[in-house]
Amino acid sequence: METERYRKNCLGCDIIGIDYNDYLPWIVQNRIRSAYDKAHEIYDYIYVIANSIGAYFAMHTLQTCDIEKALFISPVLDMERLILDMMSWANVSEEDLREKEEIPTDFGETLSWKYLCFVRENPIIWNVATEILYAGNDNLTSRQTVNEFVSSHNAHLTVMENGEHWFHTDEQLAFLDTWMKKAMR
Repeated sequence: METERYRKNCLGCDIIGIDYNDYLPWIVQNRIRSAYDKAHEIYDYIYVIANSIGAYFAMHTLQTCDIEKALFISPVLDMERLILDMMSWANVSEEDLREKEEIPTDFGETLSWKYLCFVRENPIIWNVATEILYAGNDNLTSRQTVNEFVSSHNAHLTVMENGEHWFHTDEQLAFLDTWMKKAMR
């Protein structure tokens, strides 16, 4: 569904969607890199469109690749911060997580010591021109995190103040469509 939305906003571009059933970066990276390698053989310019955790996966996997521009929607820009925030929400200490290795939460996420260690051991260096669409009511990525990313990267920020992490209402989707068309120019 997202691929079709993006296709109508990116006229003249071929859109290649990547589906993944796993949310572990060391697994997902292979699918993303394979899609990039195939696209790189065919196209002179590659744009990346990703939302939420997909932005983190894209930055992790493609940070050394030749990307013309990235468009991130409600991106997870600091995975360590998000994991630490979720640990705080669940009242889980690093010691507890290290000891138990995985801890399910009441909000549906499983905290993982291996995941936290991976994030810390694999820092991201992102040097791609990036357009960010951020929702003022994003419950996963703070405005401070977004502002810090924008100020230290080649990034431009657009904020929909009354938006939510998942753009899903007619108003939010119309805002996303307008933003994406402008960002693709």
